[in-house]
Amino acid sequence: MPGPDSTAAALFVCSPEDTAFLLAELQRRAPASQPHAHAPGLVRAAFADGLPELPFAFARQTLPDATPVDAASIRVWAESIAPRLAESFPDAQPWRRHFWPHYGTGTAGNHRCELIAEAVDDQLRRRRRHLLRRLADSGTPFAPDESLVQLVLTSPESGFLSIAPAPGPHRWRAAIPPFVGGWIPVASDKSAPSRAFAKLLEAERRLGRAIAPGETCVDLGASPGSWTYVAAARGARVTSVDRSPLRDDLMRNPLVDFRQGDAFRFEPDAPVDWLLCDVIAAPQRSIDLALEWAERGWARHLVVTIKFKGSDEYPLLDALLALAPRCTDFRLARLCANKNEACVIASLKSSRP
Repeated sequence: MPGPDSTAAALFVCSPEDTAFLLAELQRRAPASQPHAHAPGLVRAAFADGLPELPFAFARQTLPDATPVDAASIRVWAESIAPRLAESFPDAQPWRRHFWPHYGTGTAGNHRCELIAEAVDDQLRRRRRHLLRRLADSGTPFAPDESLVQLVLTSPESGFLSIAPAPGPHRWRAAIPPFVGGWIPVASDKSAPSRAFAKLLEAERRLGRAIAPGETCVDLGASPGSWTYVAAARGARVTSVDRSPLRDDLMRNPLVDFRQGDAFRFEPDAPVDWLLCDVIAAPQRSIDLALEWAERGWARHLVVTIKFKGSDEYPLLDALLALAPRCTDFRLARLCANKNEACVIASLKSSRP
């Protein structure tokens, strides 16, 4: 990892349509980093004090110490990457590899990444066979002893390479999700009341924690019930609050206690395991709700969607960073399943103030 006086040039990956919003977020929160767009969906910034641990909401993935690399062939790619891995990663520790293309629309880019990975493996078999045996393939949260190498191709012959030795990926876990390119396919379930269920499934994966049987949940703005549907299917007990009823089967579910009323006026009788909130409301109201529930210690985990009508109020998301010191895990992201929304996902240090 970069030392306290080093300059870490990071590459941020986002949806191409979010490039301007990510630039604005970086300029607002880290103006000295001089962020600039390398291409639609790729933004570079330099941090004199090292990569921030808190996430940028519009960044889908982060590549610390991202170095531009040009290579005319698969062999040259492998010869550029393998020695750096051999110098950076110890034999006894696990590491992960994320290679993906950021160009084209077909399968050629993915195929080229696969060929580069195979060629790197061949190089490591000759140089560091023991290191290759520690290569892990997992979408689970990074452990403190895990390292990460990321390669994003911007064309067949050029791209950016990032090598993050342990404990960097774990330390920066709020900004570096354990998914290739930060992408999680949007889930499909025709039995769910609406497609909104996919947001909760993605939030669980990003947090690395799922709602468990026997846990207690409050689902605010629950109707027609997609997030209640997920929680009840997990075996959790759910208090669902909305002015409108849930789908009939959920209204009859013994694990669901429906309360008709205003989601913003509801107060739990005792702290619960999960606050779930996908209510349609002005952004500031949902942000204030998340902050209040954390301040009052009403939930151990929060998943709250912040919904927007345009883009003028995106800077309001910065207020949610105040939650981070209270959390053992904190995420602030525009999910792959989000539309004009962002989501705060957090595990609090204590359920009580």
